[in-house]
Amino acid sequence: MEISLLTDIGKKRSNNQDFVNQYKNQSDVNLVILADGMGGHRAGNIASEMAVTDLGNQWAATDYTDVNQIRDWMLVTIEAENQKIHTLGTSEEFSGMGTTIEVLAFVKDVVLYAHVGDSRISLIRDGQYKQLTSDHSLVNELVKAGQLTEEEAAVHPQKNVITQSIGQASPLDIDLGIQPLQNGDFILVNSDGLSNMVSRQQKLEIILSEKTVQEKVEALVDAANQAGGLDNITVVLIAYNEEDA
Repeated sequence: MEISLLTDIGKKRSNNQDFVNQYKNQSDVNLVILADGMGGHRAGNIASEMAVTDLGNQWAATDYTDVNQIRDWMLVTIEAENQKIHTLGTSEEFSGMGTTIEVLAFVKDVVLYAHVGDSRISLIRDGQYKQLTSDHSLVNELVKAGQLTEEEAAVHPQKNVITQSIGQASPLDIDLGIQPLQNGDFILVNSDGLSNMVSRQQKLEIILSEKTVQEKVEALVDAANQAGGLDNITVVLIAYNEEDA
């Protein structure tokens, strides 16, 4: 398994409120965490970095290899982080701070993932692109209710309004999923700075190209910047090979 990650400020923002990192626990199980912060000029930076670093440090202290243990760990630690960031966000300095979060644990031949917000996790298999997560956003709720088409949602003025985030007062309704992996699969994790600027087809073409995994990640970020780079852009690409599991 090969993991490559990259974050970029984009073309229009004065600071990068995305944060991403990878960690291993005592049993050598890989955890990837991506967060897209929101709030005031400093608050978004702090929320995303806190969420990633706190969860990563806690993961590094575990020895979990069982999927059920890991699922329970995700639910408990993500909710605890939600309350921690919410409490900090009640101060004037960090008012309104919050962040999306994607947490992925790679155990043998599966990936277990937790999702809050509108960053995304996708599977690329046999030349096909499949989004594994569903955005916690106002426009996605309207799409699911049949009140907007996906094309209308993509240009809706409120497309960046999310309905759940780390740092909210109420308990989270965390989406959990498990995806068996096959030889040759790719898992793409990204903030909305990629989703909003680069089409699925363009992402697919880059991921299926002959480039190295690192070069593919760089090409995805470049494509978002060439399309305008209106937001911070963060990309993680995982290439799965059975012999490496």
